[in-house]
Amino acid sequence: MPSLIDIRRRIRSVKNTQQITKAMKMVSAAKLRRAQERAVASRPYAEMMARILANATAAAANDEEATHLPLLQIREEKKMQLIVVSSDRGLAGPFNANLFRHTQRFLDERKDARITIETVGRKGRDYFRKRGYELTGEHIGIIERPKFDEAKEIADRMIDAYRKADLDALYIATNEFKSVMAPNIVLKKLLPVELPKEEKKEQAQGEGNGPQQINYIYEQPPAELLGELLPRYVEMGIYRAMLESSSAEHAARMSAMDTASSNAGDVIQTLTLNLNRVRQASITREIIEIVSGAAAL
Repeated sequence: MPSLIDIRRRIRSVKNTQQITKAMKMVSAAKLRRAQERAVASRPYAEMMARILANATAAAANDEEATHLPLLQIREEKKMQLIVVSSDRGLAGPFNANLFRHTQRFLDERKDARITIETVGRKGRDYFRKRGYELTGEHIGIIERPKFDEAKEIADRMIDAYRKADLDALYIATNEFKSVMAPNIVLKKLLPVELPKEEKKEQAQGEGNGPQQINYIYEQPPAELLGELLPRYVEMGIYRAMLESSSAEHAARMSAMDTASSNAGDVIQTLTLNLNRVRQASITREIIEIVSGAAAL
C-alpha cells in the first residue's frame, strides 16, 4: 500500500496537470474564435466563385476551346498526388488519428496507382515518413495561421505538374470544421476540376428561396475566362482546407483538454479517498499500539 507521502505527492502532481489542461483549454477557446471567424469569412467567397464558375461553364458549353483546357482533362488515375492537412502539435484527441485512418483507407484502396503525398503539418509528415510513403513536400509551422500565399505556392506546383501530365489526379484530405463536438473529415478531388452545375432558373423564380439567377455579360470569351478561373478555384480549395483544419484543430484540442481536466478531477477525488483511508488506518494502528502498550504495563 502506498504511503501518505506518496499519495499526497500524486495528488499534487495531478492538480498541477489539471491546471495545465484548463489553461490549454482556455487558450484553444480563444484561438478557436479567431480561426472560426477566418474560416467562416472564406465560405461566401468560395461559394460565389463556384457560382461564377458554373455560369462561365454554361456560357462556354458550346466552345471547343473550353473542352481542351488542361485542368479539365480527365485521365486514368495512375499517378496521383494527395495533400494531407494535419496539425503541428498533438494533445488534440482523435483529430489526427481519424484523419490518418481515413487517408490510409484511401491509400489501401488504390495500391495499383503511384501515389505521392504532400503534407501540411508535422504530425502528417511524421506519420507518412515513418511508413515509407514518398513525400513531395512538407510544410511545418504554417497551419497555425494559414496564409493565402502559402496555399497558392502549393497549388501552383500541383497545377504545373498536372498540366505537364506528371499527375493524373490531385486529392486533398483535411478536417472540416462543423462544430466543437462534430468535426467532419473531407477527402476531396481538386484536379481535374469537377465543374459545379449551373443553378436552374426555375429555382430562382420560386418564392424567394435560394439565390437569384444572374445572367453575366462577358467582355472576354467565356473559355478564356474559364481558363483564368480554374487555377483560382484550386488555390481557394487548398486555402479553405487549411483554414477549416486550423479551426477544427483548436476545437478538438479544446474538447480534449476539457475531458482531460474532468478526468483529472476524478483521479484527484479517488486519490483523496485513498488518502483518507490510509490516514484512518494509520491512526487506528497507532491507537491499537498505545492501548496494547498500556495494557502490557
